[in-house]
Amino acid sequence: MQQLIVIEGPTASGKTALAVALAKALNTVVLSADSRQFYKELAIGTAKPTQEEMQGIPHYFINSHPVSEPVTAARFEAEAMHLIQNDLSEYPQLILVGGSGLFIDALCTGLDPIPADAEIQLKLRSELEKKGMEPLLAELQEKDPVFFGQVDQQNPVRILRALEVIRLTGKTFSEWRKNKGAERPFKVIRFAINHPREILYDRINQRVDLMIEKGLAEEVRNVENYRHLTTLQTVGYKEVFDFFDGKYSLEVCIDKIRQHTRNYAKRQLTWFRKHPETIWLEAKSTSEMCADILQFIQK
Repeated sequence: MQQLIVIEGPTASGKTALAVALAKALNTVVLSADSRQFYKELAIGTAKPTQEEMQGIPHYFINSHPVSEPVTAARFEAEAMHLIQNDLSEYPQLILVGGSGLFIDALCTGLDPIPADAEIQLKLRSELEKKGMEPLLAELQEKDPVFFGQVDQQNPVRILRALEVIRLTGKTFSEWRKNKGAERPFKVIRFAINHPREILYDRINQRVDLMIEKGLAEEVRNVENYRHLTTLQTVGYKEVFDFFDGKYSLEVCIDKIRQHTRNYAKRQLTWFRKHPETIWLEAKSTSEMCADILQFIQK
């Protein structure tokens, strides 16, 4: 049976380098499960790997879609499954890398059949545009505190989806997410990178500073026509839009990106820890972690 080797972990933990090293060792390819690296127009703010960082390893779901066509977890699941069962079927092992837990789970275990309602979706998007995230977050915290504690609170797509289900059915989003798992034609092996908190936060701060140096503000300016899309109401983009609107200085903007990214990393770790089968790798050099994984999967 084909193996899907998952490399997950919080933002700035070193997933990309590890996935590339492992793909080179196994002579295979990488599938990205980062919910924003799909988009061709977003690079700096998503820490998208460069051609140099990919080291010639084929990557799928990087620069694969325009930002005007949002990729949901369900769409990612369908497209990735088709790819694995057709174009990539000859590979004994594949690497899945990313920090978006929902997208990783969509491919590894499938999504629960949760109802939807277009009218409620439109109403929620209108509320978001008129009132912002705060009242929606307050509603989610009151009605589904379990999911509120797990979700990326800077990601309006997931907030609106949860509230849509709650308003439509009267049941919490947590109740609908049974996570029973779907049959898959591959064996999933999960690895997560674990840094001491202070080291992870330092890595995050350094990454944000590098994004600013590379021209994050210019990148955000170039996609300003799409700022109404929920895809761009996320960490690194929302704060810069607020800076453009004069809500605060550039210095405060950068501090907020750092803070919100650290908060996001906490929620990522909470999500990954809900899978007891995950093998946690103590952060070491890329080569050492790669060797640990190879030793494990070759047992």
